[in-house]
Amino acid sequence: MNLLIVAATEFEIEPFIQDKKKSNILITGVGIPATIYHLTEKLINEKYDLAIQAGIAGSFSEKLNLGKVVVIKEDTFADIGIEEKGNFQTLFETGFIQKNALPFTNGWLVNQDAILQKISLPSIKAITINRISDSKFQNKMMFDKYDADVESMEGAAFHYVCLQQKIKFLQLRSISNRVGERDKSKWKMKEAIENLNQELLKIVDDLYKAL
Repeated sequence: MNLLIVAATEFEIEPFIQDKKKSNILITGVGIPATIYHLTEKLINEKYDLAIQAGIAGSFSEKLNLGKVVVIKEDTFADIGIEEKGNFQTLFETGFIQKNALPFTNGWLVNQDAILQKISLPSIKAITINRISDSKFQNKMMFDKYDADVESMEGAAFHYVCLQQKIKFLQLRSISNRVGERDKSKWKMKEAIENLNQELLKIVDDLYKAL
């Protein structure tokens, strides 16, 4: 199996890198543009059987404990749209993009591959945004519109490219903080990264054992 591990920063998967030094690893940089460019370039020039994105995320839900690792089934670009008088409409709602225009399914970038069923982690919904904010208004607006569990700055970009390139993929996220909480003393960054890398190592080892 030719496997590609993708992360926004080396920091998030440093324990994995130390353990699996010969793995195919792509550090894209933070954010949507960097992820789309570097991942697309990688997948055009090299062939992979599976891509796994691993990173931390903020959680909207109190049901997800800090440090919890999840797999993302569906993601979308949450803040691309038009805002007027405090009302935000997506490009799907305005009709600029059809909700089922490839690679979207009802406005979401959905991982429908059977590989999700083989991963013993909660399968949840995420959104991807360009701007992390402590604005209660923005965060409530995002939650009310999408009813998502977590947010990141790269997830939907990863789904978008993999669906376009027709490659199997998994997005793993570990909860480091609550959305809107900018006091990092309340974050669980260390635990989130430790747990993320433990799960990533386990998944990769299980994949190779299954060959």
